[in-house]
Parts: sequence; structure tokens; C-alpha cells
Amino acid sequence: MKAAVCREFGRSLVIENLEIDSPGNGEVKVKLAACAICHSDIHYMEGAWGGKLPAVYGHEASGVVEATGPDVALIKPGDHVVVTLIRSCGRCYYCVRGQLNLCESTFPLDRNSPLSDANGAPVVHGLRTAAFAEYALVDQSQVVRIPEAMPLDSASLLACGVITGLGAVVNTARVSAGSSVVVIGTGGVGLNSVQGASLSGAFPIIGVDLADNKLAAAREFGATHTLNPSREDVVNTVRSLTQGRGADYVFVTVGSGPAISTSVGLLRRSGTAVVVGMPAVGVKTEIEALDFADNGQILMGSKMGSARISVDVPKLVALYERKKLKLDELVTARYALDDINEAISAVKNSEALRNVIVF
Repeated sequence: MKAAVCREFGRSLVIENLEIDSPGNGEVKVKLAACAICHSDIHYMEGAWGGKLPAVYGHEASGVVEATGPDVALIKPGDHVVVTLIRSCGRCYYCVRGQLNLCESTFPLDRNSPLSDANGAPVVHGLRTAAFAEYALVDQSQVVRIPEAMPLDSASLLACGVITGLGAVVNTARVSAGSSVVVIGTGGVGLNSVQGASLSGAFPIIGVDLADNKLAAAREFGATHTLNPSREDVVNTVRSLTQGRGADYVFVTVGSGPAISTSVGLLRRSGTAVVVGMPAVGVKTEIEALDFADNGQILMGSKMGSARISVDVPKLVALYERKKLKLDELVTARYALDDINEAISAVKNSEALRNVIVF
């Protein structure tokens, strides 16, 4: 098997002869067709969240099921699937409350990586998926079947970027029609928060970013207004667009402490700020506690858009089929696995919404 292995924090080395286990009970082996590059992969590759090396990252994937373990009932070889990092037991404290993205169980794949190098040494199963490779071995809870007619490169985006950004709006915050929304950061995840706000009937929908090309994309995805903080007064403009009160919701889709602090200042009284992007370890934010309490505001986190993939992914596929959800438009470019470092550099330099590795 060929895979992109990170041997030191930074760039990946594409190697062959990586070994992957056969599926055990409840596990699924997928021959991958596509894996999009998410900033979370880049953060891990650069050591922002620590971790052990060598490792294979990549978690926003799609492909065709090649084999299943004996306890797998709902997926069979030949099925086209989206592969996610959300692994859930269905029985723990969080799962029985419908919070599958917060599952607290430990799986065999958590204890022992299914990957090893040519000498038999273990390789970290990054982000529970390790999808910068030709094959992935995951728990059955991590895959959901999709129609064979759906393009697999676009489908891969449903595994993280779409459910994270759109889900933060629809599932976590449950934005209602007529609500005013600000989205800070209009990259791959932020554009899906914009889409979620548009699908929810929000108005106005204000996109905020330092990159004009991303602001242009935000308008195509449903933003009614866009602001570049390098030349515009974001606080006063947001207030002028919301009858002087501030926004009902602000979604922070970048992992930035200052952006989180800024979000609270854009809220109306009793408004809600939602932290969607994952900051690096050690990132702190500051808010004026007295004002926050006096204004009755809410600051909440959203992990993976509070997604239940067996429910949410089919809904998103249906929206895509009805041309209500933009997916194809998110793909900036497609790269071979051997060119993964070039693809990652373009994402880091804000030259892409989503670059996709295709196999």
C-alpha cells in the first residue's frame, strides 16, 4: 500500500509497502477514491496538537468498501461510502444522548494501529482514519453509504468540512429563520457555515475574512455581506447591519484565540458565539467577563458539527442531488498522492478552498 507518512512534524514522505490489517469484528476496509485536505491534518502534521510519529494523517475521505469484519451488518463490499473520523459505540453516556461525536468508548483500533511499515513497526493511525493512503481500515460506525452516482471527490467533503461547518449552524446552534449570522473565516469550513445559515433562512449573513478570494466565494455560497478586517470596521459594520444590536450568532471557523475574543464583541445581548475551528494546544482567549455576564451571552463549542453521520450525511446528499448544497464548487484542485505536499502548501497559503487527493 502507498501512503503519505509524516516522519517528522512538517512534510510528508510518500512511501510504498505500508501494511494494513484485515478488518476485525465490526471493522471495514475501504479502497479510497479521494481524501480532501483539512486544516486539522495540517495542524497535526505541524505538531500543533502533539502526537506520536511516524503517522499517516487524512480524515476527509470517500471510497468503495473492499472487505468487512464478521460483525458488520449494514455495509457490504462494493458499497460507495463516506469515511469520517467520528467513531461511536452507540452505548456510552454520550451516544445514548445522541452525541455520537463525543463518544467516550475505546475501540480496538484505538489501542493498536492497523498500520505498520515494511519492518513491522507500528505507524500511527492518524485522526482514527489515516486516509492519505490507498486504503483505510475503520470502525463500521465511521462509514455511511452514499449513492453510486455521486462523485466520490465531492462526497469526501461530507466527511468533515461540510458536516463541521454546516452542522455547527444547523445542529449545534440550531439557527432559526430570520436570525442574523456572522461567520469569521470563510475557508472550507466557514463556507459551509455560510451554506448552513443560508439553508436556515438567516439574514443578514456576514462573512469575515482577510482573503478577498475567500470573501468572493462566501458571496457565492450565500453570504449577503462580506467584510475584510484589514480595511473595514467589522464591529461597527456588523452593528449597522443588525439595527445597532449586534448579531444573533457568530461562528468562529478559524482556530484563533483573538478571533474568539472578537466574536463576543460582535454579539447582541443574549447572542451566541460558536467556536467551530480547533485552536492549537495552549491557545487562550480573553473576554470582558462583566460585560459577558451582564449581556447574558453564550459561548459554546462545536465538535464536528454535532454530527450523527448516519442521519446527517444522507440529508446532505439529498440536498446535493436537489442542487441545494454546493459541494463541487468547494473543490479547488485535485492532486495525486505523490504531490500531497504541493497540495498542502496551497491550502496553507490560502490558495485553495479544498484540495483533494485522488487515487
